[in-house]
Amino acid sequence: MNKRFYITAFTLLFTAVVCGSIAGMFLFMIRDLPQIRSLETSSPSGITRIYSADNKLLAELYREKRDPVPLKRISDYLQKAVITAEDRQFYTHSGIDLKGIARAIITDILARKFVQGASTITQQLSKTLFLSPQKTILRKIKEALLAIQLERRYTKDEILERYLNQIYFGSGAYGVESAARIFFAKSVTDLDLAECAMIAAMPKAPSAYSPLNNPELAVRRRNIVLKQMMITGIITTEQYKNAANKPFVAVQKKTASPAPYFVDYIKKILEKKIGPTRLYTGGLTVYTTLSSHLQISSDQAIARGIKNLQNRRKSDPALKTDPQGALIAIDIRTGGILAMSGGTDYRKSSFNRSTAARRQPGSAFKPVLFAHAIEQGFNQASLILDAPVSFPGASKAKPWQPENFSRTFQGEITLRKALTHSKNIPAVRLIDQLGISGVVDFARKLGIQSRLAPYLSLSLGTSELSLTELTAAYAVFANQGIYIHPHGIVDVLDSGSQSIWQSAIEKRIAMSRENAAIMANLLEGVILEGTGKKAQSLHRSIAGKTGTTNKYKDALFVGFSPAIAVGVWVGCDNFSTLGSKETGARAALPIWMEFMRNALAGQEYEYFDMPDNMLKIKIDPNTGKPIPDDQADGLADNSDGVVALFAKDNQPE
Repeated sequence: MNKRFYITAFTLLFTAVVCGSIAGMFLFMIRDLPQIRSLETSSPSGITRIYSADNKLLAELYREKRDPVPLKRISDYLQKAVITAEDRQFYTHSGIDLKGIARAIITDILARKFVQGASTITQQLSKTLFLSPQKTILRKIKEALLAIQLERRYTKDEILERYLNQIYFGSGAYGVESAARIFFAKSVTDLDLAECAMIAAMPKAPSAYSPLNNPELAVRRRNIVLKQMMITGIITTEQYKNAANKPFVAVQKKTASPAPYFVDYIKKILEKKIGPTRLYTGGLTVYTTLSSHLQISSDQAIARGIKNLQNRRKSDPALKTDPQGALIAIDIRTGGILAMSGGTDYRKSSFNRSTAARRQPGSAFKPVLFAHAIEQGFNQASLILDAPVSFPGASKAKPWQPENFSRTFQGEITLRKALTHSKNIPAVRLIDQLGISGVVDFARKLGIQSRLAPYLSLSLGTSELSLTELTAAYAVFANQGIYIHPHGIVDVLDSGSQSIWQSAIEKRIAMSRENAAIMANLLEGVILEGTGKKAQSLHRSIAGKTGTTNKYKDALFVGFSPAIAVGVWVGCDNFSTLGSKETGARAALPIWMEFMRNALAGQEYEYFDMPDNMLKIKIDPNTGKPIPDDQADGLADNSDGVVALFAKDNQPE
């Protein structure tokens, strides 16, 4: 009796210890398992797509190129091909394949390493979603436990859908939709049998079986899957033969974005506004202001202009640095960026010279100064002296004596002639008269935020600024004195097509409508009478200003029509010279003209704004005296009458 009692007690104790140990091991293994419920609130990362204003795809952003689709959109052949290749008992097992596990264990023991994984589709999904890829016995046990939990909580179709959208297929493709587009340039709904089998063949070894990496091996592996489908009765013998004999034709790789500089500009804004995680994983849709056909025109104009410049430079062996060009086009009425070329070749340099580069604008800055003068009561007929002048230098430095580009002087001339002929000395005298701080403050109203050095030479454009901010400042003159901060984003939609962010349009009155109209007319004079005469061939209402810096390091033309403002810069990144006589009129204006010719083609003829309280008067550009239409005797020597715009209460006498 006592002996039987002890045997029974020992047996019970031993059983309790074993059961306790097993339970302890089980609790130890599951204590850090992820919550399966998180699968319900999570979603596979998607592709963010950026579109132009005319709905052309500009770029796709992603961390994993994944484009989730519902199971009903995935071909039945593809579903069955994947099950055939990866887990034939998928619809009958409870998450794990016990026979397969036993077979794999024996194989691994004999090989003394992990050879077979024996993972079901559910286990593979568990590993992909929740576990590391490290091969250990503990991880395999956790994988099995997670698979069982998944099977208890979700239907087979739900598991299969998530698997097909989650798994990696090689060559950067995550999920079947992405794989279909990368390998066959079509949607998963349009795949044929051979294509379905090839995609189903890849998860075993994505890099090895990718048809873009190893097409011959991929085809052999595809045909194995097709044969398995035939053997299991999914397809007929004839279907197998037709699909197995189909050659794989690699799709053309997509070219780079048609607007790479603009896309980079957009990405930086969105990374700040909505965060990089959501931008690259949220499957967003971004609509922008860019015009795809104007972007093409911009790139072509830059390429042609730089090529012509390089041909001129060939005669001078000292000119070794390749020149660059940049263009920015802005919708005057909305502030939307219509085109952006930040350089001649994005593949060689992604530096955006239209937004990030800070370069001296030269005489292209003068309209800012003259606009401030107009705001302070000057008019186009106001006189300013064009004669030698000297200003004290700092400390013991020599006096500063600005010079005209022509090295000639014309005495008293009108503000109009001083700007249209880009005279330096009158500009310096004007800023000295107005005060530097007032000019800087006014430049801020026009949207120029770059540092402006408080020196008289500011009038000649010696302070560095961006092409975009200068072009936006010019747009004020054509927009009734209203400044609109340039922007490129119209709307951002989430994966459910709900708007989550829009550009807040920054708009303000920078100068009076009347004075803006005067500036537009004054800059028309540059085209009609001054340094921009080449542009007369456009036969449109256009206005603008050339800019050239010392030693021909920078060449600019910034101008506008009533609807679009465009800035062009040409220069070398290392600040070396473009070459002798490579002025804004020679190096930049032809690019501007080609772009504007394309931009204005087919558009209705528009005129610049002219408020009711203004009038046009013909004046002598030297004396500023009005000239009756039927008289020319009063013109000064070597001058022609010009028609200028004035406010009725500030007209020449």
